[in-house]
Amino acid sequence: MLDAAIKVFAEHGYRSSSMDAIAKQAETSKPMLYLYYGSKEELFLACVTRESGRLIDTLEAQIAPDDSPKLRLKKVISSFLQFVESNADSWNVVYRQAEAEPPFRQTVTSTRRMFIEMTAELLKRSTSDTYSGEDAELIAVALVGAGEAVADRVANKEVDQNAAAELVVQLSWGGLAGTNSSPLPRETP
Repeated sequence: MLDAAIKVFAEHGYRSSSMDAIAKQAETSKPMLYLYYGSKEELFLACVTRESGRLIDTLEAQIAPDDSPKLRLKKVISSFLQFVESNADSWNVVYRQAEAEPPFRQTVTSTRRMFIEMTAELLKRSTSDTYSGEDAELIAVALVGAGEAVADRVANKEVDQNAAAELVVQLSWGGLAGTNSSPLPRETP
């Protein structure tokens, strides 16, 4: 049912999708759909929750402590963009539609926060520079934001996923290699 719902939501958007269309796509009855998911809102939230979890699990599976820092970065970025390419409907539902709808925005924000924390932790463990927690988080915010923008282009088939992954790895690794070990300067108010 969730796969059918994602397909319908991706095609028509959350607001324009009907439980009738989702039931038809799922080859089930509308009452059965309501039995499992009490409302369209609950069904959409179930889609967002499942797909967010799948993406997080995919990325966490790529983090191997024995890999070199650059290989870790490459594996995470590549698996992220492969997931988006293979699950473009999920990406569009989870990250674009859910973010635009107030009832679901918090779920997207929580997932993004997990990506940022995961990235900041990778930065702290993967670079020879010593980043404060604040600096690592700020760099992670920039990397995650850039990754989401590239993912949108991959999901819309505007760019080749493999070429995009390689470019993002080069940009990220080159940028990180160019930093020095002193913390970022802070302005005092």
